[in-house]
Parts: sequence; C-alpha cells; structure tokens
Amino acid sequence: MPTGERKDPYAGFNFLVEIDGIARAAFSECSGLSTDTDPIEYRNGSDDITVRKIPGLKKFANITLKRGITRDLDLWKWRKTVLDGATERKSGSIVLLNEAREPALRWNFREGWPTKWEGPSLNATGNEVAIETLEIAHEGLELETA
Repeated sequence: MPTGERKDPYAGFNFLVEIDGIARAAFSECSGLSTDTDPIEYRNGSDDITVRKIPGLKKFANITLKRGITRDLDLWKWRKTVLDGATERKSGSIVLLNEAREPALRWNFREGWPTKWEGPSLNATGNEVAIETLEIAHEGLELETA
C-alpha cells in the first residue's frame, strides 16, 4: 500500500510573468522554456573508432508570451528601445502557481530583451480577443522551487 505525500502535477494555466520583479500582466500563453547544449564530437588519435561526445555551447530558446492587448503599452515601449538602438536588458521570471495560487516553480531568465513584438490579427467577422505576442531573447534560464 503506497504511503507518503501525494505529488499531483501542476496545472499549466496557472502562471505569472514578472519582468524586473514586477508582475507585468495576465498572459494567456508562455512557451520557450527550454535549454539545449550542442555536442562536440572528438577523437584522440590513440582511440579506437569510437567518437567521444563532449558538451559544447549551451543555448536558450526565446521565450514567447501572448496576452490580450490592452492600453498598457509598457511591452511595446520596451520593444521600441530595441528598434531605436538603445536595447534595455531586463531579468524576469515565469512563475508556475499551485492550486492555492502560491508560487511552486520559478524559471528565471537574465539579460532578456524583446526580439519580436507582434500585434493582433484583426477580423471584423470574428469574436476572438485581440492578442499581442512578445518574444524575449535571453542569456540564461534557471529553474528553482519556490
């Protein structure tokens, strides 16, 4: 008979986005929380025909955020700094919440800047919410428990 604490998975819809320590907005979607390391193939002259694989450059995917567009233009202004040639780098976090809306996991990114902003697709025959998309390039991602 199993004993111990039950560990149910967290719901993917219950999250916050913080940029420079401030909860920015209610985003409907977040993707790109991934890391990758390129393998480098290496072989000594004295080795047999087996190739060794050692870790190479580590890479971090861009974080993509989507939300309903509002009158809050802070994300657009941040993107505009890049367009104007004065890139403003910021740190931030994607915070996954538990059922009680308390922080459970936190993905912290550093040296982030908006590499892409996309406005909503507008259609007079539809009834969807107007969604803006922000893509953030960054130089590091760490996962911590809250």
